[in-house]
Amino acid sequence: MPVDVDARVLANTRLSDDYNVVALAAPEIASQAAPGQFVMVKAGRGVDPLLRRPFSIFEVLRDAGGTPAGITLLNKKVGVGTSLLFGVEPGHRLPCLGPLGRPFSIPGPPVEAWMVAGGVGLAPFATLAGALTARGTPVTLFYGARRRQDLHAVDLFERLGVRVVLATEDGSLGHHGLVTEPLEAALVSRAGAPLRLFACGPTPMMRAVADAGGRHARPTEVSLEQVMGCGLGGCYSCVVPVRRAGGPPHFVRSCLEGPVFDASEVVWDDLTR
Repeated sequence: MPVDVDARVLANTRLSDDYNVVALAAPEIASQAAPGQFVMVKAGRGVDPLLRRPFSIFEVLRDAGGTPAGITLLNKKVGVGTSLLFGVEPGHRLPCLGPLGRPFSIPGPPVEAWMVAGGVGLAPFATLAGALTARGTPVTLFYGARRRQDLHAVDLFERLGVRVVLATEDGSLGHHGLVTEPLEAALVSRAGAPLRLFACGPTPMMRAVADAGGRHARPTEVSLEQVMGCGLGGCYSCVVPVRRAGGPPHFVRSCLEGPVFDASEVVWDDLTR
């Protein structure tokens, strides 16, 4: 069950001029968190912004004995709320509700897991990579951004034993182009291999991954980054169009039935309008 805590800021690691990782003391949330779940956080005490903002749980922190003690959030400074979170200092307390949402599946061998991340869409994949490698599942991360300065925490995944494929749109690091290009090439070269795809990032990127998964008959899960007002299903601000079992399209609440969805069920044309 989700809990609402006043989480103390343990550290704020600024990765660049607009990316940071905030560590929060939240053992009640950390002990329940599953890969792909999120929390609702209010970074300031005022009315701007009035509502909390959803953040994927990036890491689960453990104490010296291995007991879950806290979580981290990967943040990109974009608007008022994310700018406030970028500026928090150790000792501050942030209202934090979670864990929330439907998590990723965790396949075991012989299935391989290929994660595709764009920019801050990397956020849900650290916990997923840890759970997968703990099961002995081979993991590859396809990680793309506009420029090398927007690629972060690669060493975290490499320490977990994850194979990392990088791509930048300006060619400053790794493949020159979209991250879906080396993904497509790899899918062609590994035709017939048991694979499951996972994606999080800009909606056009996730749709491209979903299309690739469909063409190559690979099960694909996407973590949708919908705007959320409450995280509990009460405000209906995060609805997603889906089609299931051949039925008509209908809307579901991402905070309850997501944020992780079977990519083949998402009505991408309606989502991207």
